[in-house]
Amino acid sequence: MDNAQPPRRIADFDRMRAEIADSLDEELELQMDEESLELPAADAAAAGLERRRYFRELFRLQRELVRLQDWVQDQKLKVVVIFEGRDSAGKGGAIKRITQRLNPRVCRVVALPAPSERERSQWYFQRYVPHLPAGGEMVLFDRSWYNRAGVERVMGFCSPDEVEEFFRTVPDFERMLVRSGIILIKYWFSITDEEQEFRFNMRIHDPLKQWKLSPMDVESRRRWEDYTRAKEAMLERTHIPEAPWWVVEAVDKKKARLNCIAHLLAQIPYQDVAKPEVTLPPRVRHDDYVRHPVPADMYVPEIY
Repeated sequence: MDNAQPPRRIADFDRMRAEIADSLDEELELQMDEESLELPAADAAAAGLERRRYFRELFRLQRELVRLQDWVQDQKLKVVVIFEGRDSAGKGGAIKRITQRLNPRVCRVVALPAPSERERSQWYFQRYVPHLPAGGEMVLFDRSWYNRAGVERVMGFCSPDEVEEFFRTVPDFERMLVRSGIILIKYWFSITDEEQEFRFNMRIHDPLKQWKLSPMDVESRRRWEDYTRAKEAMLERTHIPEAPWWVVEAVDKKKARLNCIAHLLAQIPYQDVAKPEVTLPPRVRHDDYVRHPVPADMYVPEIY
């Protein structure tokens, strides 16, 4: 009897291994530094080398993001970056890499929950306005007012008249933001039908990622074509010169992250900011100071 596995099953298994490795990479990124990337790696496998190249380029781009952050703060710029896309398209992963080494007081993420009853009675854009940046701030919207053109429209949470009013209003709203001095950048993360199905299945079987899969996400799989029509209408009617859409090919998550960060950096001309030299002063010591012991029962047990 032939025990060979079908080609598709083997391919799916290889994809799962790659997905698990990518999840591990997310944790490694928090610990690896550039010095470790320079260590001899003659015995590294090709996949390992590719991961090293990814990390090296990611760290280079993150250094540039720090320079951009300094420039935004120094010049009192106001920056809004919108991240939209289907569920599991990789928006959150890209946002994490952008903010990973930045000052949260300068660069913050806004991910609003479903509107309350009171918010549903307000002007549609009202609940987003308080989160807009002041001078010297960057705000990344993990989903934004474009919920109305996507999930709200597809799932029937708003009426056709409300959708039409949104399309009439949002260009003027965004032009007003730009005229006020806000730099507005909009990204749509694009994945294929097959890729979303694969990522959803990975979430179903990974206990660490099951929280990412909501009933709304599951329903979105069934309504793929409805979301496609909604996306096409959104891009067509809200792609304006003052705030154009930029589509990120996101089937390969690592490439998508690097491409998005590189593009973001190119949208805002920035320079080095002169900083005063920092010197660490000597610690002041007093002969009459006595450090009191901490009670033993206050310490966290050293299990590790």
